[in-house]
Amino acid sequence: MFTRLRLKNFKAWEDTGDIELAPLTVLFGANSSGKSSLHQFLLMLQQTVESPDRRRVLHTGDDRTPVDLGAYASVLRNGNIEAPLAFEFDWRRDRPLTVDHEHSRTRFHGTDMGFRAAISATSETPPRLHVDSYEYRLTSSDSGDTLSLGSARDAGSGDYSVHAEGIELVRTLGRQWPVSAPSHFHAFPDDLPTRYQFLDFAADLTLALEEQLLAVNYLGPLRKQPRRTYRWSGEEVSHVGWSGEYTVDALLAGQSRRYNFDPEQETKHLQVLVAEWLRTLGVIESFAVTPIGAGRDEYEVRVTTPGSSREVLLTDVGFGVSQVLPVLVEAFYSAPGSTVVVEQPEIHLHPSVQAGLADLFLAATSARENGKPRSTQFIVESHSEHLLRRLLRRIAEGEVDAADVRCYTVNFDERGSTIEALDVDEYGNVRNWPANFFGDPAADLVAQSRSARRRRQGRST
Repeated sequence: MFTRLRLKNFKAWEDTGDIELAPLTVLFGANSSGKSSLHQFLLMLQQTVESPDRRRVLHTGDDRTPVDLGAYASVLRNGNIEAPLAFEFDWRRDRPLTVDHEHSRTRFHGTDMGFRAAISATSETPPRLHVDSYEYRLTSSDSGDTLSLGSARDAGSGDYSVHAEGIELVRTLGRQWPVSAPSHFHAFPDDLPTRYQFLDFAADLTLALEEQLLAVNYLGPLRKQPRRTYRWSGEEVSHVGWSGEYTVDALLAGQSRRYNFDPEQETKHLQVLVAEWLRTLGVIESFAVTPIGAGRDEYEVRVTTPGSSREVLLTDVGFGVSQVLPVLVEAFYSAPGSTVVVEQPEIHLHPSVQAGLADLFLAATSARENGKPRSTQFIVESHSEHLLRRLLRRIAEGEVDAADVRCYTVNFDERGSTIEALDVDEYGNVRNWPANFFGDPAADLVAQSRSARRRRQGRST
């Protein structure tokens, strides 16, 4: 789970400051305020890690990636290519990482890790990117001791030097040359273990970061329209897709997975769980994915709506059902330990359903699969006041710890994008409620009453 993020000189952000991330983090803000760029940054790092070109420092995107941010100058604040792009983030692993350093006779065993880097570019066209510095951090759970290992580039010579804290660096005799540049923005070079002794664990640090970034699943705001039939070859997909195109595939692939929310509770199949949530949200009375015929690889999604006993295809009911279905499926189908990024889950949904989405995300963060906590994290971008109000209600009711939810407002002015955490107490009260956060309903009511009074007075004269 990501626990902290900070970006400098990225798009509209001069400096985000430290953004604390919780099991459920919700970003609110006006259109074009800069909130989408926060998760876009994580997705850019993910697609960089997935790129086969190890010399590519950053993969800003194309038509085959979840985000396409354009040329490198486009990702920088005001296109200022002379200023470095700097970032850092922390995360907590589901299982501890152990590093034994033989020479220093020290052991680091913990789940809390961090990474930071700075990237600069030449003035050429197109610019060449350089990693100015990068560093990993691992904190021991028992002692609190911290291991850090990284590398920095000399601006004059272009050579990279290695630095460390918590251990002693030991040079290999006869191998006094500088180490090579990293692969991508993060990976220690292959020649590191030949230049220094006892640094074989560096590959474990790199792998830990890659595992965390590859565990990010993204679901965009515009989901695919439903089809009358679906074909499934039996392949197990990794998630529902950027626009929900693999939602039915995921439902079929997850048939053997079982879920509950308490160790003593009976487990349920994924399709049963999804059907129950559709009923809880009030959008569907019954739901099933069924084969068209024996031995066929074609399937139909059949539903009944509230107040009706007639079963119809998903294509024959309101558009909102097909839009919320990928959100529901991804919430429970994503691999345990995933970070699920969802943009505007409330699109095309009735206000009461929007409020229910808050309960869905809270339930999904506490869900269990095959007897173990799923530990799924959600980063949600939303415009829904109803979703926020339901979150505050659940905090007030004691259904969720306020520390497990982080809500932020993102704003934009002449300084660029800024972010502020909503200060929510244990009773769900917001101590710093922003002015006109969701418009000004009080002013609308006053204006309505005054206008109605003037119109009535005009008719009586």
